[in-house]
Amino acid sequence: MQLGMIGLGRMGNGMTERLRERGHDVKTYDPAVESRTAASLEELAAQLDAPRAFWMMIPAGKITEDTFQQLLSLAASGDTIVDGGNSNFRDSQRRYAEAQAKGIHFVDAGVSGGIWGLKVGFCLMVGGEDEPVQRLEPVFTALAPEDGYAHVGPSGAGHFVKMVHNGIEYGLMQAYAEGFEVMEHSEFDLDLHGISGIWRYGSVVRSWLLELLHDAFEEYGGKLEQIAPYVEDSGEGRWTIHEAIAENVPAPAIAASLFARFASRDEVNFSARVTAALRNQFGGHAIKTLTEEQR
Repeated sequence: MQLGMIGLGRMGNGMTERLRERGHDVKTYDPAVESRTAASLEELAAQLDAPRAFWMMIPAGKITEDTFQQLLSLAASGDTIVDGGNSNFRDSQRRYAEAQAKGIHFVDAGVSGGIWGLKVGFCLMVGGEDEPVQRLEPVFTALAPEDGYAHVGPSGAGHFVKMVHNGIEYGLMQAYAEGFEVMEHSEFDLDLHGISGIWRYGSVVRSWLLELLHDAFEEYGGKLEQIAPYVEDSGEGRWTIHEAIAENVPAPAIAASLFARFASRDEVNFSARVTAALRNQFGGHAIKTLTEEQR
């Protein structure tokens, strides 16, 4: 199947490679990447056969909005625009309505997999109308591992589910971070690298995140001294809490994990190092490192 991929960052590049490996014809545009097939969105549109499918894999916010509006002016009736970034689901619902008014399909695809997606596949949570989703299913199933793709609902549902997914991710990382901080401060001289290693096998807390934490200890040492205890948040945790409040649903673990990220920006603590290391391991998110003097 043919697809136009817009954005060749950590995720977009891996998705493009995975699709090409599975026989799909992917045209690409990213102004910052020389290996693109098109030098502009106009050229990308000209490289695709009707009905065209454009996949935006770019940061949520202004760049997504600007690109979406450009695509609306370039796309024809029957074309599909997919937003695979972490956009707010309410923005996706609005964009669906704007596209529909011009006879253009809009699909919101929540994508999880980080820098490992090329190898193990990307989990896909897709929202939108049946017709364009079904037409693009060969792309979705090629990107996802077995049983890792679902059409979760109408417009906005894909990004809503991904928002909650990321809120849960906040809570899971914070639980690991706090547990390892308790052990770090204990009276025992514990081998945290070794403990994270054995917990990967048979333990009820085993998970991919724990495997990544073990990898981080291996890369940075059991104390993670090189990693500054500063943890960013990219928005989805905040949105999840906003929706929980709007729905009168208690979400204390997710809320506390977000506040812990705020605290990391003012305090030096080991749990923040754990969370920062995990974000780097699964998503390739940048970490702040400390010099010898700062440690």
